[in-house]
Amino acid sequence: FPLPPSGEAPPSGEASLVRAIGVRQLTAAIVNTTVGAGIFVLPALVAQGMGAAAPLAFLVCAAMMALISVTLAVAGSRVSMTGGIYAYVETPYGPYLALLAGVLQSLTGMLAVAGVSTALADQVGSLVPALRFPSARTAILTTILATLALLNTRGVRLGTRLIETVTVAKLAPLLIFVGVGMFFVDRSALMWPGIPDGDSIGRAALILIFAYAGIEVALAPSGEIHNPAHTVPRAIFLALAVTTTLYVAIQLVAQGVLGTLLAQQTAAPLADAAARFLGGAGATLMLAGAVCSMFGYQCGDMLSTPRSLYALARDGFAPSILAYVDPQYRTPSVAIWTHATLVLALAVTQTFQVLAVISNVGLLLLYLLACGAALELARRDVRTAGTPFRIPGATAAPFLAAGLIIWVLTTATVKEFAVTAVVLGIATLAYVVRKRAQSHGG
Repeated sequence: FPLPPSGEAPPSGEASLVRAIGVRQLTAAIVNTTVGAGIFVLPALVAQGMGAAAPLAFLVCAAMMALISVTLAVAGSRVSMTGGIYAYVETPYGPYLALLAGVLQSLTGMLAVAGVSTALADQVGSLVPALRFPSARTAILTTILATLALLNTRGVRLGTRLIETVTVAKLAPLLIFVGVGMFFVDRSALMWPGIPDGDSIGRAALILIFAYAGIEVALAPSGEIHNPAHTVPRAIFLALAVTTTLYVAIQLVAQGVLGTLLAQQTAAPLADAAARFLGGAGATLMLAGAVCSMFGYQCGDMLSTPRSLYALARDGFAPSILAYVDPQYRTPSVAIWTHATLVLALAVTQTFQVLAVISNVGLLLLYLLACGAALELARRDVRTAGTPFRIPGATAAPFLAAGLIIWVLTTATVKEFAVTAVVLGIATLAYVVRKRAQSHGG
């Protein structure tokens, strides 16, 4: 980075962050974060509930995510400060709701990547049986997370370049799976069975949220996005189009190759399907692709989620040390290393299933807050990032998205709600204590 002219102090805090993320980089970050561990196992889980109608669940979830994407584009084109949804909520609603959004954003991102990290260690163990032992798993995860933290600490450009490279590498096996597998599809396995009941569709959409989640994580470094009003909406819609097309194609091939057996192959359905038309090499390719995909998810998370911790600390809701910006590389280095440490602790003590279940409800609640923020930002005509994003029907998108989110949440269990409620309760208590301390101090 260029040094400031002699005699001038270098920029500090938010102003010192470098706006180096353009449409290509942000699109890659969203695709990379979205196409993670889920697509390698979710085709079987969706088929369990919906059978041959499973592709419908992807389309329903994509429609909901399209509305959420419009909502995020509306908000993101009006607020350019680092923090993603946290910043979108704080601007119109103030510190309390922003704190809840920041906690949800950090919690869901951390839990999701910890779950993916656990799944990554499992996949590596499947490829190399000698690495299945707990000590080997811990060593693998420590090495990966420490390396990613170091790379991202040394500059946002290094992080985005790594993401672009990994995104291409991890998409290749999936594209091979679709490109070759389409010639081995049994059309009778794709016969339309009729529209399932609403509860089945809603539950399937709740499961698939994990496969589509990632937009809100990739938007967290909004203080480092070049021309957010232009970049954010274009990157969101490009990424959504890519992921939806890919997901539906993968589901159709897996379903067309395995038929009713797809619902039974819950461990590695794509590897099992690839073995049918590519043999053992195909199964190995898909397992390697899963490892690459999960690693790519970790790369995207390490670029984005630590910025949520940074934003919370910047605004006084977390220890101030987390808002430290490295003077040489101009990155939130303490937040990055803290995030990596917490993810490692969760990944070596919990399972993928536990971590994924806890994160889903929190993510949907975060999207609800984003819907409310987008409406209020538009009502006040807030403009901090140039000309706001506008398309026909954009004003209705937050309302429609909120309705769909509430519908999907009705299929969640009490346990899934309880964990999130406890976390938000603790955050509320911390906020009240802080406010009282400030009032007595003043």
